[in-house]
Amino acid sequence: MRSPLVLYWDSSALVSVLVPDPQREEALRWAQSPATHVISTLAWTEVLAVIARFQRERKISARAAEAAREEIGQAPWERFQDSPDWAILHELASRWTLPGADLWHLALAKTLQQERPELRLLSFDDRLSKAAAGEGLAATTST
Repeated sequence: MRSPLVLYWDSSALVSVLVPDPQREEALRWAQSPATHVISTLAWTEVLAVIARFQRERKISARAAEAAREEIGQAPWERFQDSPDWAILHELASRWTLPGADLWHLALAKTLQQERPELRLLSFDDRLSKAAAGEGLAATTST
């Protein structure tokens, strides 16, 4: 029997579900897919910061910001606390040119994939998506 898909959502994918942007339609399709959807404390933190910034910059209303904060705490996302394996971080840092947070997301997904080979990383960030594809982790290559 085939294992169900596990999707690790980075912050770019989460933001696309929560606020209007060009990838929203695709992000919503992924959110409705029959998979286990996981988010890390880093993704949670990054998304909360983006929502607050959008509200300050008046890109979204206070009401929309509150709705987005509520939505990120609900299904389909399962929140978890974990850290990437230090050796995997070291290995990936020498292979990919990524900002620190993106490297962290990639390394955590690679770490989790050791126990859940069906895990894929969902990102709409071009560099992170390419690195995830290079590691056999990408859920999608579109950006």
